[in-house]
Amino acid sequence: MAVVCIAGAGGIGSAVAVLLREFYDQPVDIYIGDINEAARQRAISWIAKSGESGRILTGFDMNTDWQQTFEQEGVNVDIILDCLPGKFAPSMAKAALRLGAHYVNLTEYVAETKEIMALAEGASTGFGLQSGVAPGFVNVLGKALFEEFCATYNVEKAKALEMRVGALGRNAVGPHFYNFTWSPIGVATEYIKPAEVVRNHQFKVVPSLSERRTIWVDGLVLEEDLTSGGAADLPMTYQDRIANIDYKTFRYPGHWAWVDAQLAKLPEGADAIATLEKTMLSEISAVEEDLIIVYAAVEGHDDNGVLRRVEASYRVEPMQIGDVSLRAIQSTTAAGMAEVARILLEGNHHGVLLQSQIDPVSYLNGPFAGAIYGQRR
Repeated sequence: MAVVCIAGAGGIGSAVAVLLREFYDQPVDIYIGDINEAARQRAISWIAKSGESGRILTGFDMNTDWQQTFEQEGVNVDIILDCLPGKFAPSMAKAALRLGAHYVNLTEYVAETKEIMALAEGASTGFGLQSGVAPGFVNVLGKALFEEFCATYNVEKAKALEMRVGALGRNAVGPHFYNFTWSPIGVATEYIKPAEVVRNHQFKVVPSLSERRTIWVDGLVLEEDLTSGGAADLPMTYQDRIANIDYKTFRYPGHWAWVDAQLAKLPEGADAIATLEKTMLSEISAVEEDLIIVYAAVEGHDDNGVLRRVEASYRVEPMQIGDVSLRAIQSTTAAGMAEVARILLEGNHHGVLLQSQIDPVSYLNGPFAGAIYGQRR
C-alpha cells in the first residue's frame, strides 16, 4: 500500500489522484493538500468519483506544519507529488527529504530545478524532476525516437532532435489567437526566460521566441517557436551525439506576432514576466475545451549516407475516465507525473531522476501513459 501525498488540490493534482486510483495496479492511500479548505474539499469530492484504489482519500491543510503532523501521526509518506507553482518546488523537495519520501514535480523552471538537483545529491530517495508533458513526456518520446533511429539505421549520431508541444484551445480568434488552458504565469515565464538548445554540438542558451517556423501536424497548421524549459536535460546529455537539439511550443498562426507586439510595448525597466502576464490576463480568456499536440522527430543520415527522418505525434482531447471528465492538459500532465511516480515507487532509484535517465519503453507503455496517449511499441 503506497502512501501518496499530493501537494496542490487544483486541476492537475486532482487528475493525478484520479489516474492513480483508476489505472495503477497497486492500491494507494492519497493525502491531498492545499492552503484553501474549499479547494481541498472540492478536489476530494471530485476524486472520489473515480476508482476506489486504497483505503484513504483525505485532505490536509498546507497552512500548518503538515510535515510535523504526518510525523506525529505515524503516516509514512512514500512519495510527494508536487503540483504547486514552480516557485515552491525547492521547499517541497526539502519536505520530501525531511519525510524520507520520493519526490516528483512538474515545473519547467530552470533555476528551481538546479536548486533541487543540489538538494537531492546523495539522497536515499528518488527525485523525479520536470515530469509533466513538456518537460516530461515529450523528452522521453524524443529519447525513444533517437534510440530507434540509431538502431534502425545502424548509426550512433543524428543531425537533429526536435521536441514540440502545444497546449491549445480547440478554436482560436484574433488578435491573440490563443486561450489559456493552463497557468498564465507559466505561459509568460516560458515566453520570457531563455531557452537551452544545442547548435552544431554546442550547448547554448538563446532567447526564447527567436526561431519561428510554420509546420503541419496531424492536419493542423501551427507555428512553433523556442520557449524556456521544455528541453529538460536532453541538450546537455546528447550534445555530443546529436548536432542540433531544441524544444519549441506550438501555437496557432498569429499568436507569436501578437506576443511580439506586446513585448515591444513593455516600458523600460518593467518586469517583463509580470507585465506580459497582466496583459494576457486582460485580453485572453481561459477555456475548458482544450487540445494537446505532442510531436517529436529525429533526422540524420543512415549508414549509407541517406538522409532519414523518424517522427511521432499525438493529439489528445478532453476525455471521460469513469465518472470524471479530464481536460487534455490535465490528463497529459498527470500521466507523465504518474509514470515517474510509478518508476520511483517500484524501483530503487536514489537522487535525481531526469528525463534522459528514464527507460522509454517502460515509461511510454506504462499504465498511465498508455491510458492517455495510447501504447507505443
